[in-house]
Amino acid sequence: MKLVIQRVQEASVSVDQEVVGKIGHGFMVLLGVSQTDTEEIAEKMFQKLLKLRIFEDENGKTNLDIKSVNGELLIISQFTLYADCRHGNRPSFIGAGTPDQANALYEYFLSQCRKEIPVVEQGIFGAHMMVSLINDGPFTIVLDSNEIIK
Repeated sequence: MKLVIQRVQEASVSVDQEVVGKIGHGFMVLLGVSQTDTEEIAEKMFQKLLKLRIFEDENGKTNLDIKSVNGELLIISQFTLYADCRHGNRPSFIGAGTPDQANALYEYFLSQCRKEIPVVEQGIFGAHMMVSLINDGPFTIVLDSNEIIK
């Protein structure tokens, strides 16, 4: 599983020119699912996201997690995080999870988020989406389960 996490002042996602998800201060997360991902991996990635201390404290140090600042989440499924560009110029997506598997893990991840964070918005799985955000920092972190889960 891969997460691209952007600390934002605000973010939104639209489908067919209609806003389907919108947040204020928090994280906009692009979530990619691989063929080998499981609910156990999704749970570990969720816990890492929840505990990530990248909000500033009263001394200007990135020392606070999302719950400490009453942050909101916008989670958007993005299979293209598993693009393989090693050969040729057209990416291969063979490493991405199947749509059924990816959607199930996306929904599972969302359900875990909603247990802990009061405001969790989402995109529409499989739709063509337009994402807007104001990145706060800019601050962007990439988490890859292959690198952080041993």
